[in-house]
Amino acid sequence: MGLEFYKYEGLGNDFLIVETEALGGFDITTDVAVALCDRHRGVGGDGVLIVDLESPRMDVINSDGSVPEMCGNGIRCAALHIARRAGETALEVTIETVAGPHACVVVNRPGAESVAVQMAPPSLVPRDLPLHADAPWLDHPLAVDAHTVRLTGVSMGNPHAITFDDVGKARFEIGPAIQRDPHFPEGVNVGFVSEHDGSTMRLDVLERGAGWTQACGTGACAAAVAAVETGRTAREEQLSVRLPGGTLMVTVGAPGDTVSMQGPAHFVFSGRVGD
Repeated sequence: MGLEFYKYEGLGNDFLIVETEALGGFDITTDVAVALCDRHRGVGGDGVLIVDLESPRMDVINSDGSVPEMCGNGIRCAALHIARRAGETALEVTIETVAGPHACVVVNRPGAESVAVQMAPPSLVPRDLPLHADAPWLDHPLAVDAHTVRLTGVSMGNPHAITFDDVGKARFEIGPAIQRDPHFPEGVNVGFVSEHDGSTMRLDVLERGAGWTQACGTGACAAAVAAVETGRTAREEQLSVRLPGGTLMVTVGAPGDTVSMQGPAHFVFSGRVGD
């Protein structure tokens, strides 16, 4: 009968959702995920989300076959899918991930779909990223190729390096250089913040396993945390993070608290492959 999938997108970050209940004995290997995400020979997507409806859980495989701990845009899509499959116009659901449980509130109304997520508490501790350093990086200078940029390291369950240096188009050279820097033994998502005024910011993200993305939910949260921890933004104030694909609203609470992220998710289409 083939493999059934559901295509979703959150701010242009697109995913193929496959339900564990529909897998039978089929295994979504990294090779299968890469083939499905191929935009020329497959369905096309930034990643595959394997979603358990009965005991809500989301596992992610990126378009290059790598397996991240968490995906902020993906979890909004997964939460909306759970609501749609349940026939609910409003739903509260907690979804397990490799990075821990995430509480989601879904509004599932045509043209107004939105999901609020309580993200994992952030960490600046180097071993949590992981980051080879003796102390947290807060605007820490790092020489990469011919450039020096100041980086703040933040874990949102997955690793992020954020810079507020407005490097312009040089980010296309600097981003890959940071990703392969030996300070980050498992790689890192690199966020470049520009046009920051305390309540809004522009963010471009080079994601592990997906390249330059339309949007990155964990990246938006990490950038907001970095802004708070470096004194650029106040706690408990909603920050508007503008990404190429649209805007996410992020609020950073007290130290040790979760980070609140809210943004859209949309169902695109469903289908089968391998019939």
